Amino acid sequence: MHIPVLKKEVLQYLDPKPNENFIDCTVGQSGHAIGILERNKPNGKVLGIELDKDIFDKLNLSKIDRLVLTNDSYTNLKKIVEKHNFKSVNGILFDLGMSSWHLEESGRGFTFLKDEPLDMRYDTECQSLTAEEIVNNYSQEKIEKILKEYGEERFAKKIAKRIIQQQPIKSTFQLVEIIKKAVPGKRTGIHPATRTFQALRIAVNDELNNLKKALPQAVEVLEKGGRIVIISFHSLEDRIVKNFFKDSNLNPVRDNGNKKEISKSNKISNGINILTKKPVTSSQEEIKINRRSRSAKLRAAVKL
Repeated sequence: MHIPVLKKEVLQYLDPKPNENFIDCTVGQSGHAIGILERNKPNGKVLGIELDKDIFDKLNLSKIDRLVLTNDSYTNLKKIVEKHNFKSVNGILFDLGMSSWHLEESGRGFTFLKDEPLDMRYDTECQSLTAEEIVNNYSQEKIEKILKEYGEERFAKKIAKRIIQQQPIKSTFQLVEIIKKAVPGKRTGIHPATRTFQALRIAVNDELNNLKKALPQAVEVLEKGGRIVIISFHSLEDRIVKNFFKDSNLNPVRDNGNKKEISKSNKISNGINILTKKPVTSSQEEIKINRRSRSAKLRAAVKL
């Protein structure tokens, strides 16, 4: 069963009120969207954006009242809002990364716990690059760079070298065995393939650049007083969100007794006030129920 991550905290920071409109940029299985719709009735709407057509088609989300759906990428956020004439946006949510559906049902190689083809695409219709192409056609140096930058993998060089030696690589289990042989000794805490799979998924879907493209659009389409909530699942995403919020912050801070604006106004045309000094994380109770939530970090801000 799909369990939305940090649902209580999302609703706390978005603070939906009757007849307000919201955007869920990663609507997925609609767990957060339904929570919002319960609070913004009778006439409030949620614009749900979902990139993966399989999720979009199979889950029958169109039956949910007041949920306006579109099969698109949140990198096109402004165009989507204009296309649907979705005005007076009071809040926007990004729940980044994979959904449980991608891990459990997609069959596209997102998880190292199942033997599946090395695909890892969210959009199988428009995206051509796959994880299989990366591990079989990229140079050792380029694979190493992907693992180091997107997975923060300390054994990136050894893994990349072993990948080149063991080509062709077709399945997740084949890649897992290669990684295990390349990584010395035993790791504690996480599976040895975790960082490599994360890195390949990010590279295939260009996740970090897409997030950078979407954040300024999100603040722009928000009404004044509207809120933006972002859930990330690894340090690279969280760093992008943290820095964007910092650069967009128009809330004066004290610096040696004087007020100092810390917004880089030449970069950001719309100011925000950060609501979360530190990222909000899941409680131990939630982690017990939903293991995926253990790495979640939530940041929130309000448009000034």
